[in-house]
Amino acid sequence: MKGRTAALVMALLLLLYVALVGQRAVLFMSTGEPVAIALGVALLVLPLLGLFALVVELRFGLRTQEIVRQLTAEGGLPVDDVPRRASGRYDREAADAAFPAYKEAVESAPDDWRAWFRLGLAYDACGDRRRARQALRWAVKLRRETT
Repeated sequence: MKGRTAALVMALLLLLYVALVGQRAVLFMSTGEPVAIALGVALLVLPLLGLFALVVELRFGLRTQEIVRQLTAEGGLPVDDVPRRASGRYDREAADAAFPAYKEAVESAPDDWRAWFRLGLAYDACGDRRRARQALRWAVKLRRETT
């Protein structure tokens, strides 16, 4: 729940930022000066790229949340029994020891979005965020294709 609230606050702050910067961009472009117009265009493009990235990330979050709900209803989420440190992060050695089972599940059923999703969770527990996101995105894609 904290993650959802933080994402909403960040989205609202980004929208406020885009509105304020957009206003300044229009003011720059209305001067008619070539340098000011170039600054105005740059002020419009950069926040719009940030807005695009935010939309992509929010869609990813909503889709993974749907998968979590479905797997919870099916009883398909892995049991979270990997020990954690005092900081709340998974114990790296224990997560690494549990990882091969999830990798083997994907290798034996490469078209199973459920296995890919569980692999993404395992990558995340091992601290490999980049591969975790790749596996989760692949799970979302496979689920969309099969649904």
